[in-house]
Order: sequence, then C-alpha cells, then structure tokens
Amino acid sequence: MDVHRLRVLRAVIAAGSIHGAAASLGYTPSAISQHIAILQKETGLTLLRRSGRGIEPTMAARAIAAESARIFEDLSGLDSLVTDLRAGREGTLSVDYFASAGATWMPPAVAMLAREFPGLRLDLRLIDLREPDARPPDVEIAVDGTEPANRPGYHVRPLLTEPYLAVVPITSRLAACSHIDLIELREQSWVDNDSGHGVCRQIVLDACTAAGFSPAFHIETQDYPTAIRFVAEGIGITVVPRMAVDSLPASTVAVPITNPTPHRSISARVRDGAADHPAVVRLLALLTEHSAGHTPSDRGRGRKRSVRG
Repeated sequence: MDVHRLRVLRAVIAAGSIHGAAASLGYTPSAISQHIAILQKETGLTLLRRSGRGIEPTMAARAIAAESARIFEDLSGLDSLVTDLRAGREGTLSVDYFASAGATWMPPAVAMLAREFPGLRLDLRLIDLREPDARPPDVEIAVDGTEPANRPGYHVRPLLTEPYLAVVPITSRLAACSHIDLIELREQSWVDNDSGHGVCRQIVLDACTAAGFSPAFHIETQDYPTAIRFVAEGIGITVVPRMAVDSLPASTVAVPITNPTPHRSISARVRDGAADHPAVVRLLALLTEHSAGHTPSDRGRGRKRSVRG
C-alpha cells in the first residue's frame, strides 16, 4: 500500500467528505477520488460507500486508518531526525530510568551530556510512566528482574549491586544499633514504599520470608521519599535501597540490615544500534562512575550507619 494514499484516506475520514479532504490537502476532488479508487484496488476492499449525497467510510476503512496511525508516528519521528541532522544536531538519545536513579544519577549525568553534546536532544522518561506500546529506548537504566530483562537487540551492562537499609525514627531503640538482624523488624509497623508491588518491593518480601516472617504494612505509599517522611513523624519504619538514603530528615536513621541483607542489582540495557554512539559511550562511563562511587552522602540531616563489607 502506498503511504501517501493512506494519508489521503485518513484525510477523507477526518474531513467526512471528498471535498473536505481535497481542501485540507490542496488537491482537486477528482484527485482524491482517484487515490481512494487505487487504494481500494490495492487492498481489495470497499473503503467508501455512498450515504445520501455524501460518503461514509466502511468499517474496513476506519480500521486501516486507525492502524496506519503508528506508521505516521514513525514517519514523524524520522522527519524529526532528518531535521536534527540537517540543522547540524547529532540526533536524539532516548533514556528510560527508574525513580531513585532519576533522583541521584540522572541529573549530573544529563548535565554533563548537555555540556559535552550541546546539539544532542535527550528524551528522558520514567519507566513507571512508560506507555505499554511506547518506542523502546536507546538506553534503559533498570533494576534487574524488571521485565523484559533480555529484550532482543539489547545488551546488558551491570552497574551496581546495593544493600537495603532500615530507616527508623531516631527515637527508636533500633536507631542506636550498628546493624539490625532482619528478624528484629518483625514486630515493627512497616511503611510500604511501593504500592505498585514492583521488583524492589519483592526483594524485601523474599528476604523477610527467608527470615521467617511477613512484614506488617500499616501505611501504603508509592515512593521512598514519602515513606521516609512517615518514618520521620515516628509512625513506623521502612526498608529502602541505599541509593534512597542520600538525604534523610534529622529525625531518622538508616541502619544496615543483616541475616539476611536484601540486595538489588542495577544494570543499563543498551540498544545494539546505539552502542557506538559517542553520547551513549559517555553516558555509560558517567553511570559507571556514579555507581562505583555511590555511598550514602552526608548532605542530609539524618544520620546513616556505615555499611560494612
């Protein structure tokens, strides 16, 4: 099928008439009719029917027009790329990331890329907000266990494996501990920090199962900062990855967990066709640098226990 004739069909359906489509496209009505006639021949389908003094698209025509929307979205993306290249820009780099990486790694990495590749357009997207049929990114920063882990056409670059810590009120007896056995949290009131029940939450639940209990969640939140704020008010405790405790309220303490220590691993999934792009190479270097040097900072007012091992 000719893409231009698909565009004509979509214009006829949108305008509701041959004459309306002709006016919007700058064609004569007879030219529009000829395109539709050829498209009907190409598809072997009846696309328009007479309805009184006008025309009515058939169900087949509406289905073809709806399905072809993706084609025109792809063409629009290609047009944008050509425009970028013609203007001397290096194209577009799309990066998907999860929330805590977005709060810690992405701002400095993106700032560096913007300085070193001023003509590069960055499309950044939070994984949790990605539409199911969205175009796959050039780079995805994700927690291992997040589907799809082995997407065809991508290779995986491990970045970091980090422990979870218990964030407790500074008034709690647990705040004075150098570490906490996970079983000691069994009788605590837990603040859930992932109401979406994602892989990071499941890592904690699996560790609790190994310790012989199920946590009692009394409050449900969607993210680490909100959960930590509840802890700061003395309402309960929460268990978060080390990356999430870079800045704590003064009324909280983050204490290492042992027996067992939950861990999560983070990787960068890179599209094969983008792996040699200088900006992708630089981004991976920056992410490796940030992940290698990532330890709880002293910027927050809350205290953090050092992590052994």
